[in-house]
Amino acid sequence: MPLSSKVFLVCGLWLVALGLYFALLRPALLPEDPRYIGGSLEAIRAAVPGLERWLGHVFKVMGGFMLATGALTVLAVCHWLAKRERGTFAALAVAGAASVGLMSAINFLLNSDFR
Repeated sequence: MPLSSKVFLVCGLWLVALGLYFALLRPALLPEDPRYIGGSLEAIRAAVPGLERWLGHVFKVMGGFMLATGALTVLAVCHWLAKRERGTFAALAVAGAASVGLMSAINFLLNSDFR
C-alpha cells in the first residue's frame, strides 16, 4: 500500500474515532471555551441557560458527520484508491482539507488546548 493510501487510511480511522468522541463523549463546553468567550462558565450559563443542551445536540450531529466522513474515507482508500480509480485522490484531498484541515486550522486560531 502506497504511503498516500496509508495516510488517508489513518485520517479516515481518526475521523471515525473523533466522530464517536464528539457524538458520545464530548462535553458541550470545554475548559477553553469560556476562556475564548471571555467570561466564566457560570456567567455563560446564566446568560444563555439552554446553550449547553443545544450544543450537545450540535456536537452529536457533527460527530455523526465526522464518523460518516471517516467511514467513507476508509472505503475510498480500500476500494477506489487501491484500484487507482480516477478522481479518488482528488476527492480524498478535498475531503481531508475540508474536514481535518479546516478543523485543525480553527483549533490553532482559537488557541485550543487540542491543537
